[in-house]
Amino acid sequence: MSIEAAAAAATTAWLLPASGRSSPSLLCSRRPAVRLARSPRRLAVVASAVDSTPPASSSVASSADKTIIPDNDFSLAKVSFGVIGLGIGCTLLSYGFGAYFTILPGSEWSALMLTYGFPLAIIGMALKYAELRPVPCLTYSDAQSLREICATPILKQVRNDVIRYRYGDEQHLDEALKRIFQYGQGGGIPRRSAPILQRIREEVTEDGKYCLVLVFEAKALQLPDFEKRRAKFTSFFGPGITAEIGKGATDNEYEVRLISLTSPQSSQP
Repeated sequence: MSIEAAAAAATTAWLLPASGRSSPSLLCSRRPAVRLARSPRRLAVVASAVDSTPPASSSVASSADKTIIPDNDFSLAKVSFGVIGLGIGCTLLSYGFGAYFTILPGSEWSALMLTYGFPLAIIGMALKYAELRPVPCLTYSDAQSLREICATPILKQVRNDVIRYRYGDEQHLDEALKRIFQYGQGGGIPRRSAPILQRIREEVTEDGKYCLVLVFEAKALQLPDFEKRRAKFTSFFGPGITAEIGKGATDNEYEVRLISLTSPQSSQP
């Protein structure tokens, strides 16, 4: 090979990488640029994740300092007689039929079980159909201590009536609501628009008085419909109380606050 041919071959080998593919130096210079382009996106994602964290609810902190007293006292009024009658009646009927067909022992008692099981099951079904379940009651510890000394007898009776099973009534406080809202009368409301008691709450006002809060649901009524009957609430659940009207937790809920006028100092001898 001549000197000119060798020089031409060396020149071609030197120029070929530059024209065919990128040189290693160029590839190395591009890698930092890719990293710099991706790093702001990662920072943006982290920042958005931090900003999307919801703040702690202030309502939880405000209610944490109040102790809720659970209603664990046993009473026959809190027991569903419909469930008891239906359970005993169905048990006697089932065992009576099993003993009658000699599937279960005690065939000599099958007639007696069927005789008493059938009417008990019927009575249980009737009571279950006509029962009105109690409403939930939220009681704070400070209100429980004031109930016996500051609550009027009517407020105590109202509380006891709505936290037990009732039979034959369409809703709790039906007679009171009928007189206050005057169903079907002039200036009253239709019965189908009547408010429904959802729950009650016992609390203490800022000036230290016992308060029984009635929470109603009324989809067809507005706040003025309750406010203009404030005097009727005071008169019906009185004497010795005053009524205040307010909005509930949802749009269709309204609160009637029955505040006892008896202070702890005046009730002490």
